[in-house]
Amino acid sequence: MAEPYPHHLRRTLTLGLPLVGSFLAQILIGITDTAMLGRYSAEALAASALAHSSWFSLFILGSGFAFAAMSLVADAEGRGDTTTPRRATRMAAWWSVGFAVAVYPVFVLSEPLFRLAQQGDRLAADAADYLIIAGVGMLPALITQCLRSHLSALERTRIVLWATLAAAALNVGVNWLLIFGNLGFPELGLRGAAVASVFAHATATVVLALYAAKGPGMAAYRLFRNPWRPDPELLGRIARLGWPIGLTGVAETSLFFGAALMMGALGTIPLAAHGIALQIASASFVIHLGLSQAATVRVGRAFGAGAPDDLRRAAWAAVALSMVVVALTMAVFLLAGRDLAALFLDRSDPAADAVLDLAAMLVIVAGVFQLVDAVQVMALGFLRGLQDTRVPMLLAVASYFGIGIPASLVLGFALGLGALGIWAGMVLGLAAASGFLMVRFLRVAPPLTPPGRPAPGPLAS
Repeated sequence: MAEPYPHHLRRTLTLGLPLVGSFLAQILIGITDTAMLGRYSAEALAASALAHSSWFSLFILGSGFAFAAMSLVADAEGRGDTTTPRRATRMAAWWSVGFAVAVYPVFVLSEPLFRLAQQGDRLAADAADYLIIAGVGMLPALITQCLRSHLSALERTRIVLWATLAAAALNVGVNWLLIFGNLGFPELGLRGAAVASVFAHATATVVLALYAAKGPGMAAYRLFRNPWRPDPELLGRIARLGWPIGLTGVAETSLFFGAALMMGALGTIPLAAHGIALQIASASFVIHLGLSQAATVRVGRAFGAGAPDDLRRAAWAAVALSMVVVALTMAVFLLAGRDLAALFLDRSDPAADAVLDLAAMLVIVAGVFQLVDAVQVMALGFLRGLQDTRVPMLLAVASYFGIGIPASLVLGFALGLGALGIWAGMVLGLAAASGFLMVRFLRVAPPLTPPGRPAPGPLAS
Protein backbone atom coordinates (compact mmCIF):
# COMPACT_ATOMS: atom_id res chain seq x y z
CA MET A 1 0.00 0.00 0.00
CA ALA A 2 1.33 3.42 -0.95
CA GLU A 3 2.48 5.79 1.77
CA PRO A 4 0.31 8.93 2.25
CA TYR A 5 1.37 12.27 0.81
CA PRO A 6 2.45 13.76 4.18
CA HIS A 7 4.96 10.92 4.48
CA HIS A 8 6.41 11.71 1.06
CA LEU A 9 6.55 15.42 1.86
CA ARG A 10 8.47 14.72 5.06
CA ARG A 11 10.87 12.29 3.41
CA THR A 12 11.53 14.65 0.52
CA LEU A 13 12.19 17.53 2.91
CA THR A 14 14.44 15.41 5.14
CA LEU A 15 16.47 14.31 2.16
CA GLY A 16 16.18 17.50 0.14
CA LEU A 17 16.86 20.27 2.65
CA PRO A 18 20.53 19.32 3.19
CA LEU A 19 20.92 19.04 -0.58
CA VAL A 20 19.35 22.44 -1.02
CA GLY A 21 21.70 23.81 1.61
CA SER A 22 24.69 22.23 -0.08
CA PHE A 23 23.72 23.70 -3.43
CA LEU A 24 23.20 27.10 -1.85
CA ALA A 25 26.64 26.81 -0.27
CA GLN A 26 28.05 25.78 -3.64
CA ILE A 27 26.42 28.71 -5.38
CA LEU A 28 27.78 30.89 -2.59
CA ILE A 29 31.22 30.23 -4.05
CA GLY A 30 30.12 31.88 -7.29
CA ILE A 31 28.24 34.64 -5.48
CA THR A 32 31.23 35.56 -3.32
CA ASP A 33 33.45 35.57 -6.40
CA THR A 34 30.98 37.88 -8.12
CA ALA A 35 30.58 40.17 -5.12
CA MET A 36 34.29 40.44 -4.38
CA LEU A 37 35.31 40.88 -8.00
CA GLY A 38 32.54 43.44 -8.43
CA ARG A 39 34.25 45.46 -5.72
CA TYR A 40 37.60 44.95 -7.39
CA SER A 41 36.62 46.20 -10.88
CA ALA A 42 33.81 46.00 -13.43
CA GLU A 43 36.28 44.49 -15.94
CA ALA A 44 37.18 41.65 -13.56
CA LEU A 45 33.47 41.05 -12.89
CA ALA A 46 32.67 40.82 -16.61
CA ALA A 47 35.59 38.44 -17.25
CA SER A 48 34.55 36.21 -14.36
CA ALA A 49 30.99 36.00 -15.71
CA LEU A 50 32.27 34.85 -19.09
CA ALA A 51 34.88 32.48 -17.64
CA HIS A 52 32.59 30.92 -15.06
CA SER A 53 29.90 30.29 -17.68
CA SER A 54 32.50 28.46 -19.79
CA TRP A 55 33.85 26.40 -16.90
CA PHE A 56 30.39 25.54 -15.66
CA SER A 57 29.22 24.36 -19.09
CA LEU A 58 32.00 21.79 -19.23
CA PHE A 59 31.51 20.88 -15.58
CA ILE A 60 27.84 20.09 -16.23
CA LEU A 61 28.80 17.88 -19.18
CA GLY A 62 31.22 15.91 -17.05
CA SER A 63 28.76 15.71 -14.14
CA GLY A 64 26.49 13.45 -16.14
CA PHE A 65 28.47 10.41 -14.99
CA ALA A 66 27.95 11.31 -11.33
CA PHE A 67 24.21 11.80 -11.86
CA ALA A 68 24.05 8.43 -13.63
CA ALA A 69 25.63 6.86 -10.57
CA MET A 70 22.97 8.48 -8.36
CA SER A 71 20.18 6.82 -10.37
CA LEU A 72 21.85 3.41 -10.23
CA VAL A 73 22.72 3.64 -6.52
CA ALA A 74 19.16 4.69 -5.61
CA ASP A 75 17.71 1.84 -7.67
CA ALA A 76 20.09 -0.63 -6.01
CA GLU A 77 19.12 0.63 -2.55
CA GLY A 78 15.46 0.06 -3.41
CA ARG A 79 16.35 -3.56 -4.21
CA GLY A 80 18.55 -4.04 -1.13
CA ASP A 81 21.72 -4.38 -3.23
CA THR A 82 24.86 -3.16 -1.40
CA THR A 83 27.36 -4.08 -4.14
CA THR A 84 26.14 -2.00 -7.09
CA PRO A 85 26.56 1.34 -5.26
CA ARG A 86 30.31 0.80 -4.99
CA ARG A 87 30.66 -0.44 -8.56
CA ALA A 88 28.58 2.36 -10.07
CA THR A 89 30.33 5.14 -8.14
CA ARG A 90 33.77 3.77 -8.94
CA MET A 91 33.08 3.68 -12.68
CA ALA A 92 31.54 7.16 -12.56
CA ALA A 93 34.80 8.37 -10.99
CA TRP A 94 36.79 6.71 -13.78
CA TRP A 95 34.80 8.57 -16.40
CA SER A 96 35.09 11.80 -14.44
CA VAL A 97 38.90 11.63 -14.21
CA GLY A 98 39.19 10.97 -17.93
CA PHE A 99 36.88 13.84 -18.74
CA ALA A 100 38.73 16.32 -16.53
CA VAL A 101 42.05 15.48 -18.18
CA ALA A 102 40.55 15.64 -21.68
CA VAL A 103 38.97 19.10 -21.31
CA TYR A 104 41.88 20.94 -19.70
CA PRO A 105 43.42 21.89 -23.10
CA VAL A 106 40.16 23.73 -23.85
CA PHE A 107 40.87 26.05 -20.92
CA VAL A 108 44.46 26.59 -22.05
CA LEU A 109 43.27 27.55 -25.55
CA SER A 110 40.27 29.60 -24.40
CA GLU A 111 41.61 33.07 -25.29
CA PRO A 112 41.55 32.60 -29.10
CA LEU A 113 38.20 30.83 -28.76
CA PHE A 114 36.71 33.83 -26.96
CA ARG A 115 38.07 36.15 -29.65
CA LEU A 116 36.43 34.01 -32.33
CA ALA A 117 33.19 34.48 -30.38
CA GLN A 118 33.51 38.27 -30.81
CA GLN A 119 34.57 39.01 -27.23
CA GLY A 120 36.94 41.94 -26.75
CA ASP A 121 40.69 41.36 -26.56
CA ARG A 122 40.98 42.42 -22.91
CA LEU A 123 37.90 40.43 -21.91
CA ALA A 124 39.15 37.33 -23.72
CA ALA A 125 42.60 37.55 -22.14
CA ASP A 126 41.27 38.05 -18.61
CA ALA A 127 38.74 35.21 -18.89
CA ALA A 128 41.46 32.89 -20.20
CA ASP A 129 43.75 33.78 -17.28
CA TYR A 130 41.00 32.71 -14.91
CA LEU A 131 40.25 29.46 -16.75
CA ILE A 132 43.86 28.25 -16.98
CA ILE A 133 43.94 28.21 -13.18
CA ALA A 134 40.32 27.26 -12.44
CA GLY A 135 40.51 24.44 -14.97
CA VAL A 136 42.74 22.53 -12.55
CA GLY A 137 39.76 22.42 -10.20
CA MET A 138 37.68 20.46 -12.70
CA LEU A 139 39.11 17.15 -11.44
CA PRO A 140 38.30 17.58 -7.73
CA ALA A 141 34.95 19.19 -8.65
CA LEU A 142 33.86 16.13 -10.64
CA ILE A 143 35.11 13.66 -8.03
CA THR A 144 33.14 15.66 -5.48
CA GLN A 145 30.06 15.23 -7.66
CA CYS A 146 30.56 11.45 -7.71
CA LEU A 147 30.85 11.35 -3.94
CA ARG A 148 27.83 13.67 -3.55
CA SER A 149 25.74 11.38 -5.75
CA HIS A 150 26.83 8.25 -3.91
CA LEU A 151 26.09 9.69 -0.48
CA SER A 152 22.86 11.40 -1.54
CA ALA A 153 21.45 8.20 -3.05
CA LEU A 154 22.22 6.49 0.26
CA GLU A 155 20.36 9.38 1.98
CA ARG A 156 23.53 10.64 3.70
CA THR A 157 22.94 14.25 2.73
CA ARG A 158 23.96 16.12 5.87
CA ILE A 159 27.65 15.47 5.27
CA VAL A 160 27.19 16.81 1.74
CA LEU A 161 25.92 20.04 3.26
CA TRP A 162 28.78 20.36 5.76
CA ALA A 163 31.44 19.61 3.16
CA THR A 164 30.08 22.25 0.82
CA LEU A 165 29.84 24.82 3.62
CA ALA A 166 33.49 24.18 4.48
CA ALA A 167 34.45 24.69 0.84
CA ALA A 168 32.46 27.92 0.61
CA ALA A 169 34.03 29.31 3.78
CA LEU A 170 37.52 28.51 2.50
CA ASN A 171 36.69 30.18 -0.82
CA VAL A 172 35.70 33.42 0.93
CA GLY A 173 38.88 33.45 2.97
CA VAL A 174 41.24 32.75 0.07
CA ASN A 175 39.38 35.28 -2.10
CA TRP A 176 39.88 37.95 0.56
CA LEU A 177 43.58 37.18 0.73
CA LEU A 178 44.38 36.82 -2.97
CA ILE A 179 41.96 39.09 -4.84
CA PHE A 180 42.81 42.17 -2.78
CA GLY A 181 46.25 41.19 -1.44
CA ASN A 182 45.37 41.31 2.24
CA LEU A 183 47.73 40.26 5.08
CA GLY A 184 50.77 40.54 2.86
CA PHE A 185 49.55 38.11 0.19
CA PRO A 186 50.00 39.11 -3.47
CA GLU A 187 47.12 41.03 -5.08
CA LEU A 188 46.08 38.63 -7.85
CA GLY A 189 42.62 39.97 -8.66
CA LEU A 190 40.80 37.64 -11.03
CA ARG A 191 43.55 35.01 -10.77
CA GLY A 192 43.17 35.02 -7.00
CA ALA A 193 39.50 34.09 -7.35
CA ALA A 194 40.50 31.18 -9.60
CA VAL A 195 43.02 29.89 -7.06
CA ALA A 196 40.38 30.09 -4.33
CA SER A 197 37.93 28.02 -6.36
CA VAL A 198 40.51 25.23 -6.82
CA PHE A 199 41.13 25.10 -3.06
CA ALA A 200 37.39 25.02 -2.38
CA HIS A 201 36.73 22.07 -4.70
CA ALA A 202 39.68 20.10 -3.30
CA THR A 203 38.43 20.66 0.26
CA ALA A 204 34.99 19.27 -0.54
CA THR A 205 36.54 16.20 -2.16
CA VAL A 206 38.66 15.39 0.88
CA VAL A 207 35.80 15.80 3.38
CA LEU A 208 33.36 13.64 1.39
CA ALA A 209 35.96 10.95 0.69
CA LEU A 210 36.79 10.64 4.39
CA TYR A 211 33.11 10.28 5.27
CA ALA A 212 32.45 7.77 2.49
CA ALA A 213 35.31 5.64 3.82
CA LYS A 214 34.89 6.05 7.60
CA GLY A 215 31.41 7.49 8.23
CA PRO A 216 28.72 5.71 10.27
CA GLY A 217 27.22 2.82 8.35
CA MET A 218 29.48 3.34 5.33
CA ALA A 219 31.75 0.32 5.88
CA ALA A 220 29.16 -2.01 4.30
CA TYR A 221 29.55 -0.24 0.94
CA ARG A 222 33.38 -0.47 0.84
CA LEU A 223 33.52 2.36 -1.67
CA PHE A 224 37.31 2.46 -1.97
CA ARG A 225 37.84 -1.27 -2.26
CA ASN A 226 39.80 -2.11 -5.42
CA PRO A 227 39.44 1.37 -6.96
CA TRP A 228 41.58 0.40 -9.97
CA ARG A 229 39.60 -2.73 -10.87
CA PRO A 230 37.73 -2.27 -14.19
CA ASP A 231 34.03 -3.08 -14.30
CA PRO A 232 33.01 -3.20 -17.98
CA GLU A 233 29.31 -3.71 -17.30
CA LEU A 234 28.93 -0.69 -15.01
CA LEU A 235 31.38 1.36 -17.07
CA GLY A 236 29.06 0.90 -20.04
CA ARG A 237 25.87 1.59 -18.07
CA ILE A 238 27.32 4.76 -16.60
CA ALA A 239 28.28 5.93 -20.08
CA ARG A 240 24.87 5.13 -21.58
CA LEU A 241 23.07 7.02 -18.83
CA GLY A 242 25.68 9.67 -18.15
CA TRP A 243 26.38 11.14 -21.57
CA PRO A 244 22.72 12.01 -22.21
CA ILE A 245 22.46 13.52 -18.71
CA GLY A 246 25.58 15.59 -19.29
CA LEU A 247 24.43 16.73 -22.72
CA THR A 248 21.03 17.64 -21.28
CA GLY A 249 22.76 19.83 -18.74
CA VAL A 250 24.96 21.33 -21.43
CA ALA A 251 21.89 22.13 -23.52
CA GLU A 252 20.50 24.19 -20.64
CA THR A 253 23.78 25.81 -19.64
CA SER A 254 24.45 26.56 -23.30
CA LEU A 255 21.31 28.65 -23.26
CA PHE A 256 22.81 30.75 -20.48
CA PHE A 257 26.32 30.65 -21.91
CA GLY A 258 24.95 31.74 -25.28
CA ALA A 259 23.22 34.58 -23.48
CA ALA A 260 26.56 35.54 -21.87
CA LEU A 261 28.19 35.66 -25.30
CA MET A 262 25.33 37.79 -26.64
CA MET A 263 25.66 40.10 -23.66
CA GLY A 264 29.40 40.33 -24.26
CA ALA A 265 28.68 41.42 -27.81
CA LEU A 266 26.48 44.21 -26.39
CA GLY A 267 29.28 45.41 -24.09
CA THR A 268 30.82 45.18 -20.64
CA ILE A 269 27.86 46.73 -18.79
CA PRO A 270 25.23 44.27 -20.15
CA LEU A 271 27.58 41.34 -19.46
CA ALA A 272 28.26 42.49 -15.89
CA ALA A 273 24.50 42.98 -15.30
CA HIS A 274 23.84 39.53 -16.75
CA GLY A 275 26.39 38.01 -14.37
CA ILE A 276 24.76 39.62 -11.34
CA ALA A 277 21.20 38.70 -12.31
CA LEU A 278 22.23 35.15 -13.14
CA GLN A 279 23.91 34.70 -9.77
CA ILE A 280 20.74 35.88 -8.01
CA ALA A 281 18.53 33.61 -10.12
CA SER A 282 20.91 30.69 -9.51
CA ALA A 283 20.57 31.11 -5.75
CA SER A 284 16.86 30.33 -6.02
CA PHE A 285 17.20 27.74 -8.79
CA VAL A 286 19.44 25.54 -6.66
CA ILE A 287 16.55 25.11 -4.20
CA HIS A 288 14.62 23.41 -6.99
CA LEU A 289 17.75 21.52 -8.02
CA GLY A 290 18.17 20.14 -4.50
CA LEU A 291 14.52 19.08 -4.38
CA SER A 292 14.91 17.57 -7.84
CA GLN A 293 17.85 15.43 -6.71
CA ALA A 294 15.87 14.34 -3.66
CA ALA A 295 13.07 13.37 -6.05
CA THR A 296 15.55 11.40 -8.18
CA VAL A 297 16.51 9.37 -5.12
CA ARG A 298 12.92 8.89 -3.93
CA VAL A 299 11.64 7.97 -7.40
CA GLY A 300 14.67 5.74 -8.03
CA ARG A 301 14.16 3.83 -4.79
CA ALA A 302 10.46 3.33 -5.53
CA PHE A 303 11.38 2.24 -9.06
CA GLY A 304 13.82 -0.36 -7.73
CA ALA A 305 11.34 -1.56 -5.11
CA GLY A 306 8.52 -1.92 -7.64
CA ALA A 307 6.19 0.61 -6.00
CA PRO A 308 4.57 2.72 -8.75
CA ASP A 309 2.09 4.42 -6.43
CA ASP A 310 4.85 5.61 -4.11
CA LEU A 311 6.87 6.63 -7.16
CA ARG A 312 4.20 9.00 -8.41
CA ARG A 313 3.35 10.33 -4.96
CA ALA A 314 7.03 11.06 -4.30
CA ALA A 315 7.13 13.00 -7.58
CA TRP A 316 4.05 15.11 -6.86
CA ALA A 317 5.20 15.82 -3.32
CA ALA A 318 8.42 17.25 -4.74
CA VAL A 319 6.45 19.37 -7.23
CA ALA A 320 4.27 20.78 -4.44
CA LEU A 321 7.33 21.81 -2.42
CA SER A 322 8.93 23.36 -5.50
CA MET A 323 5.86 25.45 -6.28
CA VAL A 324 5.87 26.92 -2.77
CA VAL A 325 9.45 28.04 -3.37
CA VAL A 326 8.47 29.50 -6.77
CA ALA A 327 5.80 31.69 -5.19
CA LEU A 328 8.18 32.99 -2.52
CA THR A 329 11.10 33.71 -4.84
CA MET A 330 8.93 35.41 -7.45
CA ALA A 331 7.68 37.80 -4.78
CA VAL A 332 11.21 38.55 -3.56
CA PHE A 333 12.55 39.18 -7.07
CA LEU A 334 9.67 41.44 -8.03
CA LEU A 335 9.75 43.48 -4.82
CA ALA A 336 13.46 43.58 -3.95
CA GLY A 337 15.33 42.87 -7.20
CA ARG A 338 17.19 46.18 -7.24
CA ASP A 339 18.28 45.84 -3.62
CA LEU A 340 19.62 42.36 -4.30
CA ALA A 341 21.54 43.51 -7.35
CA ALA A 342 23.08 46.41 -5.40
CA LEU A 343 24.80 43.93 -3.06
CA PHE A 344 27.15 42.94 -5.87
CA LEU A 345 28.49 46.37 -6.78
CA ASP A 346 30.83 49.02 -5.47
CA ARG A 347 28.73 52.15 -5.96
CA SER A 348 31.90 54.26 -6.31
CA ASP A 349 32.68 52.52 -9.60
CA PRO A 350 31.74 54.84 -12.50
CA ALA A 351 29.90 52.03 -14.27
CA ALA A 352 27.99 50.88 -11.17
CA ASP A 353 24.74 52.81 -11.75
CA ALA A 354 24.36 51.63 -15.33
CA VAL A 355 25.06 48.02 -14.34
CA LEU A 356 22.61 48.25 -11.44
CA ASP A 357 19.75 49.66 -13.54
CA LEU A 358 20.02 46.86 -16.07
CA ALA A 359 20.63 44.11 -13.51
CA ALA A 360 17.50 45.15 -11.59
CA MET A 361 15.36 44.73 -14.72
CA LEU A 362 16.90 41.34 -15.48
CA VAL A 363 16.18 40.12 -11.95
CA ILE A 364 12.49 40.90 -12.52
CA VAL A 365 12.58 38.75 -15.67
CA ALA A 366 14.28 36.01 -13.63
CA GLY A 367 11.32 36.14 -11.26
CA VAL A 368 9.02 35.35 -14.16
CA PHE A 369 10.99 32.35 -15.43
CA GLN A 370 11.28 30.75 -11.97
CA LEU A 371 8.09 28.80 -12.66
CA VAL A 372 9.12 27.15 -15.92
CA ASP A 373 12.70 26.64 -14.74
CA ALA A 374 11.45 24.81 -11.65
CA VAL A 375 9.12 22.55 -13.62
CA GLN A 376 11.79 21.48 -16.11
CA VAL A 377 14.37 20.59 -13.45
CA MET A 378 11.81 18.64 -11.42
CA ALA A 379 10.74 16.64 -14.49
CA LEU A 380 14.38 15.86 -15.25
CA GLY A 381 14.83 14.58 -11.70
CA PHE A 382 11.87 12.24 -12.04
CA LEU A 383 13.05 10.89 -15.38
CA ARG A 384 16.56 10.24 -14.07
CA GLY A 385 15.05 8.25 -11.22
CA LEU A 386 13.42 6.12 -13.94
CA GLN A 387 16.80 5.90 -15.75
CA ASP A 388 15.24 7.61 -18.77
CA THR A 389 17.90 9.95 -20.15
CA ARG A 390 18.12 9.79 -23.95
CA VAL A 391 14.71 11.16 -24.93
CA PRO A 392 14.91 13.93 -22.28
CA MET A 393 18.24 14.92 -23.82
CA LEU A 394 16.64 15.29 -27.25
CA LEU A 395 13.75 17.28 -25.80
CA ALA A 396 16.16 19.61 -23.99
CA VAL A 397 18.29 20.16 -27.10
CA ALA A 398 15.18 20.94 -29.15
CA SER A 399 13.94 23.39 -26.51
CA TYR A 400 17.14 25.31 -25.90
CA PHE A 401 18.83 25.22 -29.30
CA GLY A 402 15.68 25.14 -31.41
CA ILE A 403 13.65 27.69 -29.46
CA GLY A 404 15.56 29.47 -26.68
CA ILE A 405 18.76 30.60 -28.41
CA PRO A 406 17.08 31.59 -31.71
CA ALA A 407 14.44 33.52 -29.77
CA SER A 408 17.16 35.37 -27.81
CA LEU A 409 18.92 36.32 -31.05
CA VAL A 410 15.72 37.54 -32.70
CA LEU A 411 14.39 39.43 -29.68
CA GLY A 412 17.73 40.80 -28.54
CA PHE A 413 19.25 41.83 -31.87
CA ALA A 414 16.82 41.63 -34.80
CA LEU A 415 14.03 43.34 -32.86
CA GLY A 416 16.43 45.58 -30.96
CA LEU A 417 15.29 44.68 -27.43
CA GLY A 418 18.86 44.20 -26.24
CA ALA A 419 19.49 42.53 -22.90
CA LEU A 420 15.80 42.19 -22.02
CA GLY A 421 15.12 40.48 -25.34
CA ILE A 422 17.94 38.01 -24.77
CA TRP A 423 16.50 37.05 -21.40
CA ALA A 424 12.97 36.79 -22.80
CA GLY A 425 14.29 34.27 -25.31
CA MET A 426 15.69 32.21 -22.44
CA VAL A 427 12.25 32.19 -20.83
CA LEU A 428 10.72 30.77 -24.02
CA GLY A 429 13.32 28.00 -24.17
CA LEU A 430 12.77 27.04 -20.54
CA ALA A 431 8.99 27.06 -21.00
CA ALA A 432 9.24 24.66 -23.93
CA ALA A 433 11.50 22.31 -21.99
CA SER A 434 9.22 22.27 -18.95
CA GLY A 435 6.22 21.27 -21.04
CA PHE A 436 8.00 18.59 -23.09
CA LEU A 437 9.73 16.97 -20.11
CA MET A 438 6.70 16.83 -17.83
CA VAL A 439 4.63 15.23 -20.60
CA ARG A 440 7.44 12.69 -21.04
CA PHE A 441 7.32 11.77 -17.36
CA LEU A 442 3.54 11.34 -17.42
CA ARG A 443 3.92 8.99 -20.40
CA VAL A 444 6.73 6.76 -19.11
CA ALA A 445 6.00 6.59 -15.36
CA PRO A 446 4.62 3.17 -14.34
CA PRO A 447 0.82 3.16 -14.08
CA LEU A 448 -0.89 3.41 -10.72
CA THR A 449 -2.03 0.20 -9.06
CA PRO A 450 -5.82 -0.22 -9.52
CA PRO A 451 -7.82 -0.15 -6.25
CA GLY A 452 -8.05 -3.57 -4.62
CA ARG A 453 -5.13 -5.01 -6.59
CA PRO A 454 -1.82 -5.80 -4.79
CA ALA A 455 1.23 -3.81 -5.80
CA PRO A 456 3.43 -5.45 -8.47
CA GLY A 457 6.92 -6.79 -7.88
CA PRO A 458 10.09 -4.85 -8.64
CA LEU A 459 9.94 -2.85 -11.85
CA ALA A 460 12.36 -3.63 -14.63
CA SER A 461 15.54 -1.62 -14.44
